[in-house]
Amino acid sequence: MNKHNISFSFVEKQVRKKTFGILTTLNKNGTPHTTGILYGVSSPAKEFVLYSLTSKKYKKVRNIKRNPNISFLIPFPHYYIRFAPASTVTFQGIIDFIPVDDLEFLEIFSKKRILRLIVKQIQKGDHDNMTFLRIKPNAKVLCHGLGINVFKMRKGHAQGGYSVTIPEDRIFKKN
Repeated sequence: MNKHNISFSFVEKQVRKKTFGILTTLNKNGTPHTTGILYGVSSPAKEFVLYSLTSKKYKKVRNIKRNPNISFLIPFPHYYIRFAPASTVTFQGIIDFIPVDDLEFLEIFSKKRILRLIVKQIQKGDHDNMTFLRIKPNAKVLCHGLGINVFKMRKGHAQGGYSVTIPEDRIFKKN
């Protein structure tokens, strides 16, 4: 239940401001494997999807091929109130691979400086060793602290937890 009356629209705006998140995949034996990734977000007029780029040689790629179920957490640290825990947004869903020349991906990554640098690197380098990832989140998004005054959470850390729902028309539909 969203006791804080925070909308998906607000959460999406905050997610768009960032480019770093933490991806968790599952190893062969079912244990979690966690790694940091840079990401971009689909256009607000389209289905809500997160994109990333990675090398095919990484463990996360092997894990995704075996099991596409993932968790993706985006931290929002407090820059001025260092003692306060970071706010978070967590997406759960599935991830798949998309072609290296996907135009939507390239357009999304051209909007932020750090992501443009990545595109430049792949344009100069070896396309065969790179793959693009598409994170297709479930409708329910778990949040903690985002949009909530840190001093209002002084009664207890659990006061900051809530969820939002991605609107039906923004959920990724299978082809």
